[in-house]
This record gives sequence, C-alpha cells and structure tokens, in this order.
Amino acid sequence: MRLGDVTATGRLRLDALARYLQDIATDDADDSGIAGPWILRKVALQLESLPHFGDMVELVTFCGGFGSRWAERRTRLTSREVVIAEAAAIWVLVDARTGRPSKLTDQFHALYGEAAAGRQVDARLRHGVVPPEATRRLWPLRASDVDVLGHVNNAAYWEPIEDELASRGDVHGRVAARAEMEFRAGIDADEEVELAIARDPETLSIWFLSGGAVRASARLAW
Repeated sequence: MRLGDVTATGRLRLDALARYLQDIATDDADDSGIAGPWILRKVALQLESLPHFGDMVELVTFCGGFGSRWAERRTRLTSREVVIAEAAAIWVLVDARTGRPSKLTDQFHALYGEAAAGRQVDARLRHGVVPPEATRRLWPLRASDVDVLGHVNNAAYWEPIEDELASRGDVHGRVAARAEMEFRAGIDADEEVELAIARDPETLSIWFLSGGAVRASARLAW
C-alpha cells in the first residue's frame, strides 16, 4: 500500500481497492484478446481485514460464472498469505459499434469456461428505491473523477462513501463486512450529482442521482 491508496489512519481506501479490481480486470481482458468494451454492472465486496500502509497485496482473478451477455469476475486479495477481501463483479460485454450488450463468444467460453464450470449468474440490480427519510447533499465532481471515456470512473463512486465512513467513525472495528455497488447509467463530467444517504447502526446506503434519476447505488453492511 502506498500513500495515495490509504486513509489518514493508513487503511486501504475503498476507491483504491476499486481501482485495483478495475486494473486487474482490464489487464486480464486485454490478455484474453476478447474485444470489448466490458461495462461494470455491479460489484460485491466481502471484506475481512483491509491492509494498511506498507503492506503488500496480491490479487488473483478468475471467471466465476456467466450469463448470455455478461460474466462474473471473481478476485481474491491476500496479504501476508491471508485472504483480506473477495470481490464478485458482473461485467457486461458491449458491442463497440452499437453500444448494446453483446452475446459472449465461443472464444470467451473456450478461455473461461473451465473456471466458470457452467455456473450461471444473473445481472439483475437489487438495491431498492430512495427512502423518503434519506438525507441529501450535492456531490461536486472533480476533473480527476472523470476517465478517458468522459464518464465518472467506477472507482470514484467509492469516494463519497469514504467521506461517510469518516463522519461516522469505525463500526464494530471494521470498515464493513460487505459492500455493494450497482450501476444503472453513467454520469458525465458536466452533470450535477446529488447523494441520497440512509444510515442505521448496521447499514449505510447511498444513491447517486442526476436529473432526478438514480445512476448508481451503494450499500454497506456490518
């Protein structure tokens, strides 16, 4: 872990973890030779004990299952030979010309079929609607939140979650037992984004809204 990846207390930030997952997914997809792009639909993190500044982390990724137009990528993070986190992410294969989901190819199944072992996964989103009691605030976008595609990068959505975690302090001595992010539509650099936040002692839920519509949502549970 390096200085740009950790909180003031030295703990690996969730947005940095999301970048690690994004980078290893991109590297593996590039190595496979399967034309993309792949669009992240949702990711679930099982968190044990996140590493701290100076710790070395190893990531191993493999295909955990598939649907007709999407696949589940599982990634395991270890530090000092101990599993510290596991991620299950659903990535949708998109036709670069039409922008629509595209069927997985024979090449995909030849490369990843053995690891998936025929396991079927779905891409449905399950987070509920914004409750009326949720508090709201603006989330000002920064130039550094936007990637080469002109959209807010997947990892940047975890930044306001870190703000909320800092404001509430540690809960039960860990960041969370489980953290989920679901993506409905992208956010462009020039959009105004509002956060709707609902908290209780055991969960933290955040919805990202722009133009009155939910673009993404997150849920942390302890």
